[in-house]
Amino acid sequence: MRRMMLNPIPPKLKQLWDTCDLRAFVILSLSLQTFLIFVAPLRKRSKSNWILVSLWCAYLSADWAANFAVGLILNSQRDPGESPVEHEDLLAFWAPFLLMHLGGPDTITAYALEDNELWVRHVLSLVLQCIAVVYVFIMSLPRNGLWIPTVLIFLTGMIKYIERSRSLYLVSVDKFKYSMLKEADAGKNYAKLMDEFSNMRKARLPAKIEVISETNATTKSTIKADKGKLSDPQVVRFGHQFFEKYVGLYVDMIFNLKEWKESRDFFINRTAEDAFRVVEVELNFMYEVLFTKLRVVYTKFGAISRICSLAGVCLAFVLFALKSKTKFRETDVMITYALLIGALVLDITALFMLFFSDWTIIHFHKLVDGALHNTLKIRIVGALLERRTKEHEDAKQDANVIPKSIDQPKCSIWKMQVIRSLRWSETIPSYNLIYNCLHPRGKRWGDIVDTLGLTDYLDSVVYVKPKQFTAELRNFIFDELKSKAELANNLLMAKELSSERGAWVLKPQGWVSLVKYVSEVDYDQSLIQWHMATEICYNDNLNGLNSTTQRTKSFIQRMKISKLLSNYMMYLLSMQSSLMSGVAGVGQIRFLDDCAEICAQVKRILDNEKVRFLDDEKYMEDEGETVRGSAKQINVCQGIRKASAELNSVLFESCNLANELLQMDDRWEIISKVWVEMLCYAASHTRANMQVAQVSKGGELITIVWLLMTHFGLGDRFQHNKRKTTAQLFVGK
Repeated sequence: MRRMMLNPIPPKLKQLWDTCDLRAFVILSLSLQTFLIFVAPLRKRSKSNWILVSLWCAYLSADWAANFAVGLILNSQRDPGESPVEHEDLLAFWAPFLLMHLGGPDTITAYALEDNELWVRHVLSLVLQCIAVVYVFIMSLPRNGLWIPTVLIFLTGMIKYIERSRSLYLVSVDKFKYSMLKEADAGKNYAKLMDEFSNMRKARLPAKIEVISETNATTKSTIKADKGKLSDPQVVRFGHQFFEKYVGLYVDMIFNLKEWKESRDFFINRTAEDAFRVVEVELNFMYEVLFTKLRVVYTKFGAISRICSLAGVCLAFVLFALKSKTKFRETDVMITYALLIGALVLDITALFMLFFSDWTIIHFHKLVDGALHNTLKIRIVGALLERRTKEHEDAKQDANVIPKSIDQPKCSIWKMQVIRSLRWSETIPSYNLIYNCLHPRGKRWGDIVDTLGLTDYLDSVVYVKPKQFTAELRNFIFDELKSKAELANNLLMAKELSSERGAWVLKPQGWVSLVKYVSEVDYDQSLIQWHMATEICYNDNLNGLNSTTQRTKSFIQRMKISKLLSNYMMYLLSMQSSLMSGVAGVGQIRFLDDCAEICAQVKRILDNEKVRFLDDEKYMEDEGETVRGSAKQINVCQGIRKASAELNSVLFESCNLANELLQMDDRWEIISKVWVEMLCYAASHTRANMQVAQVSKGGELITIVWLLMTHFGLGDRFQHNKRKTTAQLFVGK
């Protein structure tokens, strides 16, 4: 009994751990690196919680596994005077591989923007790990027969770790902002100019000094495109040009009047599809700069390091293959080969990913005025883009026929094909407040979830449903922004229009009675009122659409757009509090109180009226030919309208708004336009760093709208040019 208490771990199990612990962690470290390099690119294209959570776990575990393995190797070193260990050479050879793993793959350096600020920690970790690896190597001398391949892998590991640390350093906020600043202009040397003028006059030469006004408006525009559809190479080119000009948005930079005109004129002449494609490419460049090694890789140092890294691993592989291995265990030899082959595969995979990236296309050829010359490299670029476009279109067609059951193997294959072809998730999270009220978590489980801190995650799984981003919604948003941009012919008007959150579209159309629901209440309460009113009108039309309403295509489209935007804005307000916290008029505590009050009132209505919520997700087909549903089901929204006179709250105001809207034949035109303006208001008043952070989480529609508004010249990111004057000396008659 005493022995069992003193040795809780059985001796055989302990012996097994002592034998396999190091090998298991070495293989685990390699597996995590393989997982990261292939899965990390998916996070900008998918909002799947499973992908994001698994990637987060792998990102955190990768450094831990490599560090732990290095510690085990250090712990296994013999003391001076002891007999050498048979696999001592291999242990010294494995250590620099772990240093390579700590350098991480090219596809991910930071999981979140905050990780970039920890570059000092990575530099310190680099120094400590290098000391540990060097110590292991020195302890293996002079008997180490693998010292040459060990040195080669050590140098490769150093290169990769330096690349990662430098990538984090370059995009840390302070360094990134400093790199955006232009070199200070001290102006002309006026003392020298006056001396020259005085000498000219003394020599009786005709000379004069003129003061000339310098403005950026005289500078030749670098972004020009004719009207019409853009080709795929042009989309990549213009996306990169706008990225280079507007990447400073991340650090809250201000742009001048020339950039305002240039960007505005370009996007006004574009179609909705091309405008969104250019913005998507721009956001992809931003993602790759902030969250991957691309900024370091696409430099002379990066090119040299790629060549040296691949050459070092290949040479180490050859030297190890030629080395006699009779004194090593077969298992250890297999693990060593796995490390070498894994390093080769990871490097080659990284090179292929770089070759097929937009950066390679930009570096192949700088397109001038949209014209392509028939050269070999341009044909290669065109073939790459044509192949990528074809994959994208084929994947989208397959996405339309994906079966409902996610258990079918083909469904997973098709979904992965769709994800691989996208630049962002192209989905809109949908959150319905009434559904949330009617399907609360159990109190017991709710308390447990709250204690574990998993409330937000589980809510995002249970209550948030992704919806497809449709072409109709894209075109409608673009048309609304374009109409504002065409009206805003100066910076003051552009700033005023971006500050509107519904009143601008209501007043000119004679809908003045509705203005109070957007201008006399705070932004979050206005969102709740319009969300509830949209739900009431939507359910009312579902029940009586066949008999009382003419089912025109435009009517159905506006109805769907309003529903999508209503649920999306409620998702932002409910589930993206950090993103919406910078928007004026959003109070999180007040919002939670309003939601709790609405839920209590809805439950009371359900109990008194005996009504049930009608799930409306599939009640309208795409062409709007039939409305499916049971006449026995009375939806909860009708009960809310009946009980509206008894309520004195935000729900009461929502019902009043819904009653006014139901009296109007063009209600869905009103609702859809108001929702777009509310979306634009939130986009233009959200902090830039929070917008940029979304590109690593599958992207958000509000981020695309934010950047599109900036390119349309709407917002407060522009200022009038400061007129500069300079004196010039003219000599002549």
